[in-house]
Amino acid sequence: MLQVGILGVNGYAGAELIQILLKHPRVQIAEMAARLDTPVPISSIFGQFKKRFDMECQVFHGVEGFGASCDLIFLALPHKVSMGIVPELLRAGKRVIDLSADFRLMDAAVYAKWYHEEHTAATLLPEAVYGLPELYRDRIKDAGLIANPGCYPTTVILGCAPLIKSGIVKPEIVVDSKSGISGAGKKPSPTTHFVNRYENFTAYNIGIHRHTPEMEQELSLLAGSEVRVMFSPHLIPINRGMLSTMYFDVLSEKKITQGELSLLYQEFYQDEPFVRILDEIPQTADVRETNYCDIWARLDERTNKIVIVSTIDNLTKGASGQAVQNMNIMYGWDETLGL
Repeated sequence: MLQVGILGVNGYAGAELIQILLKHPRVQIAEMAARLDTPVPISSIFGQFKKRFDMECQVFHGVEGFGASCDLIFLALPHKVSMGIVPELLRAGKRVIDLSADFRLMDAAVYAKWYHEEHTAATLLPEAVYGLPELYRDRIKDAGLIANPGCYPTTVILGCAPLIKSGIVKPEIVVDSKSGISGAGKKPSPTTHFVNRYENFTAYNIGIHRHTPEMEQELSLLAGSEVRVMFSPHLIPINRGMLSTMYFDVLSEKKITQGELSLLYQEFYQDEPFVRILDEIPQTADVRETNYCDIWARLDERTNKIVIVSTIDNLTKGASGQAVQNMNIMYGWDETLGL
């Protein structure tokens, strides 16, 4: 059995990770830790684990003394924390899957601009592999450090990849995304307070959301030239789920039919176990608590625009499910194991 540890286990992504790993036939959770005042059973933090999984969650004081029995460490920590921990874990010979944003961006200056903090482990950025299996499966296999993608970027990159790579659309994309409240994290705030969210719907951080450079980085790599994203995220009053709608202008010198567009997406993802190309517009209910990404592509002949709709569960394919998919690839197992 592969022995794994989880740091930051007391957040929503940590709970989802436990939920998935408990069903995995080749993995054992060996150690868990979080920033707590005193050690407590994980079932006292998340009641769904009572009588199922009562392992004690340790107080995290630092890397020293954590993970000695583990082969792989999952980091479900806030942004800006992982970069102070990962170097020590790698020196200790551990493989790491980091669910934070700390190693997703290749350029430390871009990280500092969007996250307002200097990167303290910038020398590891070239070593980190962006953990989107549909694009980087071959690199993930041998990686020691996986930068698990963000939730919004997962929907957007998977939704845009076939079109961007085809070269038939302009390299400026308008992205309109909707997220369930769990995407904002477990820490309470006026934004996530039930009274403020119930029967309410609002946009936030338009044009300045820090997932923007992650989308632009990966789509530019696919295109072979710069791609710009105008990103407009919204919070909707559901617990979990995420849906993104992307708008493209077709290049004037290019032509495509609806049939060709559908075929482009079907062929691009034909061997992907967790991407489903639909004939109908996706809905969040169909991917809830799954690792699927559902995608729909439509050519609007009247305006010569292409509209893509992509949906995931932000806690599964948008976080912990994708992390387990990456783990499966790293150890040569069937990608769907446990998922």
